[in-house]
Amino acid sequence: MDMERINENTLKLFISYLDIEERGFTKDEIWYNRDKGEELFWVMMEEITDDIDFEMDGPLWIQVVAKETGLELTVTSAKFTSDGLLDLPSSLEEKRKFFENAFSGMDIKSHEFDEIFIDSDEYVDGYTFVLNEFDDIIDIAYRMPEEANFENSLYEMDGKYYLHVEFDEEYSMEELENYLSVISEGAEEADTTIHLLEEYGKAIMTDHCFETVRKFF
Repeated sequence: MDMERINENTLKLFISYLDIEERGFTKDEIWYNRDKGEELFWVMMEEITDDIDFEMDGPLWIQVVAKETGLELTVTSAKFTSDGLLDLPSSLEEKRKFFENAFSGMDIKSHEFDEIFIDSDEYVDGYTFVLNEFDDIIDIAYRMPEEANFENSLYEMDGKYYLHVEFDEEYSMEELENYLSVISEGAEEADTTIHLLEEYGKAIMTDHCFETVRKFF
């Protein structure tokens, strides 16, 4: 595993898939088993914090990119200003990533954090929900405002239906929360990743499933 210190608050780590296997994990576990992904992350952090001084007693901003030979992680420890506010990155894009991956009050001993390993190669705002039954997608589709134009797709896997949605940067946080609220009325957020659905699931409607449902049901 290689480590580069970018500044006082930021580290860049690279771990090859061979190094991952030597630590008792497999590539599939890292992408498809969140608990294993979290466990690997903390193994890596414990290895490097034995040798360097790096604060991890507050929110962490973490970005993961999949390379051909391994994983590259950029880890930033967020700081608080004198007013008690988070000292956030300056650009809008960086702020968006921060809020997607920062977990306030993280306790390294309890390993309380979520969704460290995100989509590879480029950052995507993605959410996956599991439905109790197929009819739930019909109810969601008719509740969703027709002007909503974000990507949405429906999959079936192991007898369950999964809705995956992705949002562009053009949506405000208020719009995003409103849309997710409509979806949450008929579905529950799932740990299942889009990678798992694409590889092992069956695509029912690959895009514009709300529009398709309203057209045919």
